[in-house]
Amino acid sequence: MSTQDTTVDDGAPRPSDPPTEGVFDNIWTVPNLFTLIRLLCLPLFLYLLFVDENRAGAAWLLAGLGATDWVDGYVARRFDQTSEFGKIFDPTVDRLLFIVAVTAIVIDGSIPLWFAIAVLVREIAVGAVIAFSTLFLHMERFGVTWLGKCATFLLMGAVPSFLIGSSDVWEAPFFAVLAWILGIPGLVLSYWTAIAYIPLVRSGIAAGKQSASRSTSTRTEGA
Repeated sequence: MSTQDTTVDDGAPRPSDPPTEGVFDNIWTVPNLFTLIRLLCLPLFLYLLFVDENRAGAAWLLAGLGATDWVDGYVARRFDQTSEFGKIFDPTVDRLLFIVAVTAIVIDGSIPLWFAIAVLVREIAVGAVIAFSTLFLHMERFGVTWLGKCATFLLMGAVPSFLIGSSDVWEAPFFAVLAWILGIPGLVLSYWTAIAYIPLVRSGIAAGKQSASRSTSTRTEGA
């Protein structure tokens, strides 16, 4: 056997092939803990809005959750604590926070209904397509585009601004205007990026099928 031949005679996996990380491996990391803390702030947001009737407080909490969206991803990359679970958990929590927050503000009556519906339809549609493609079509995950991040940033600024704009604080008129300044470009950009995701989803599905085919071939050869 040559020094470059790493195949084991009994058909076992080659030593050169690294083990595949499972979804539930390496869960307990600092980034995942931070994402969990952000998720646990959702009941506090609902309490401030509906029980305490503190629109400004709920809005500032929501703005803080949106402003810290990048922290868990940065920590994961900076300290090499990325995980398969975190890649799913983080965007899922982000989308859940956003959908629940917008729905709650609609119930509160602090945001125009047409605007909220437009935002929710886009978020639910994109989330459903990505989830279905990943789970059932084995799509390889792809990163959020820069324009997608910009759209999220604008909308995460607009939604709490609508809430503050409907409160009784002195800065309410300023935020009522700011909500539209951020909201309209954010909404347009969010739909533009949703359309731009179509070829990325197709490529991810094709890549997933190729990967599954190679994996099947490898198992067949090693049998």
